[in-house]
Amino acid sequence: MASDLKNQINIGKDTEQKLIQVGIDSYEKLTNLGSEQAFLRLQALDSGACLSLLYGLEGAIEGIKSKELSNEKKKELQQFFKMAKKK
Repeated sequence: MASDLKNQINIGKDTEQKLIQVGIDSYEKLTNLGSEQAFLRLQALDSGACLSLLYGLEGAIEGIKSKELSNEKKKELQQFFKMAKKK
């Protein structure tokens, strides 16, 4: 299935395929769902989903490289990641 995800920053072929597997087959769906909910779906598929993936998803939504996320946003995502790992 062709998607526009591969055209987004931080989303490589592997991540694109995993997103499609969990029902996120377009950039619009990713932005509507948000990075945290998308991450939870990916985590259900792959229990080894890491913080870098979460950063990458957020960066893709914001249209920036994940390393350019603000420190405040990174802290928010780190807290979410810790909570998600406990589930």
